Amino acid sequence: MIDTSIPDRDNYVWWTTIDTRWSDNDMYGHVNNAIYYNYIDSVVNKYLINEGGLKPTESEQIGVVVESACRYVDSFRYPESIECGLRVVMLGNSSVKYEVGLFQPSDNAPRVWGGFVHVFVDRVSRRPQRIIETMRLAMMKIKKDT
Repeated sequence: MIDTSIPDRDNYVWWTTIDTRWSDNDMYGHVNNAIYYNYIDSVVNKYLINEGGLKPTESEQIGVVVESACRYVDSFRYPESIECGLRVVMLGNSSVKYEVGLFQPSDNAPRVWGGFVHVFVDRVSRRPQRIIETMRLAMMKIKKDT
């Protein structure tokens, strides 16, 4: 799913910040591995809502995740701020592949990076559809080839 070489900041196009939460830490004193999928999902959906016009409870077309992956180099802990970079690495007719890098503010390489593939479907029938134009334009703005 994702390239095994460690990407750097220059690989990402759009940025936002997430703060770790007290409940994100596990008994080992770092953010639990499953929480990173929440971070990645939140970054992608924030972009789609703010830039692509997605209305999660109203849009006739929704994205369903068909594949996901995450790679870990180092951990985050509570309390920390995470700089999150986003890019689109593949854009098809009804599908898109996102990658998110999670960075400590002073680092050039991510501690964690991962992503997923969305297939856009009709909300009711769940049949694949061509990505609507406003969403496609937003995705093209952050498309960067690997």
